[in-house]
Amino acid sequence: MKGLSCIIPAYNEAPRIEAVLNSVVGHPLIDEVIVVDDGSRDGTADVAARVPGIRLIRLPQNRGKSWAVAEGIAAAEHDLILLLDSDLLGLAPESLAALIFPVREGRADVTISLRGNAPFLWRLIGLDYISGERVLPKALIGSPEALRALPRFGLEMHLNRRMIAARARIMVVLWPKVASPWKGSKRGRWAGIKADIAMLADMFRTVPLPAAMAQIWAMWGLRA
Repeated sequence: MKGLSCIIPAYNEAPRIEAVLNSVVGHPLIDEVIVVDDGSRDGTADVAARVPGIRLIRLPQNRGKSWAVAEGIAAAEHDLILLLDSDLLGLAPESLAALIFPVREGRADVTISLRGNAPFLWRLIGLDYISGERVLPKALIGSPEALRALPRFGLEMHLNRRMIAARARIMVVLWPKVASPWKGSKRGRWAGIKADIAMLADMFRTVPLPAAMAQIWAMWGLRA
């Protein structure tokens, strides 16, 4: 059976990351936990370092999610990868098992979470195509060099592109009790709006809007 590495990129998530790690570390389906601190200024790395059983990579400056995940991929020892955001609320071991089992059992090539507080449109169509929580083969992600060349928040669009090209079987896993906090609740209203705009700009630099709409349609057709 293929081993699984969990990669958690983190930036200024000191109040939230410990709860995520408590659900991940020691999970029977996870063989390795890698936290990549992306130049945090709030002690995120120190919080993570206190949790036994993780590998901690500290980046000296903030480079964005794509770069942080690239560092995790370069360090990962196993063939399957679980990508997790570091700010999830309500994450439980059974949530992780539901995401991992379909790939481990060969029922899907990729799993993608659909969180309880995902945007209404994603819940309506049953697919969050920019979800940060996925299980997939490391070979499907691409090289660390390719990830480092992406815009700061272009990772998910890049992964979608590769999944579609590979005709990967995609299974959406419902996470009704898991939430991702709005950036405004963490940074303040205007800073949160500014961060969301910057993220969207990066996404559509990676894949222009018309192609992004095509991604949704293609991924819908690949559901296992």
